Amino acid sequence: QVQLVESGGGLVQAGGSLRLSCAASGRTFSRNAMGWFRQAPGKEREFVADISWSGISTYYADYADSVKGRFTISIDNAKNTVYLQMNSLKPEDTAVYYCASTQTRRRVGVRDDYEYWGQGTQVTVSS
Repeated sequence: QVQLVESGGGLVQAGGSLRLSCAASGRTFSRNAMGWFRQAPGKEREFVADISWSGISTYYADYADSVKGRFTISIDNAKNTVYLQMNSLKPEDTAVYYCASTQTRRRVGVRDDYEYWGQGTQVTVSS
């Protein structure tokens, strides 16, 4: 089993910043990509960011258009923890943020292609 645990959510004012973390445990040795999704009340879960890697030092990051230039995804060297740095937060960023991973090939941002999911962490941005 693979377990993902998110942390770092909270309440911030518009324009503020938060850094989310997702710690992976279990059978994580073969994972190929990790990503972040979010779900606002009354809406479907949507893609936020994804990071994958090739070789020793090559990383690939993708972002939803709504967060480009504001959010940054990163991962530690051991690839055990993925981060989402969120700057210039807007009220519309309010959602439960979920960490996801896959040990198979995936299409970036396609929910069904990510095998494992965390429990989510609440991010609330006040105006």
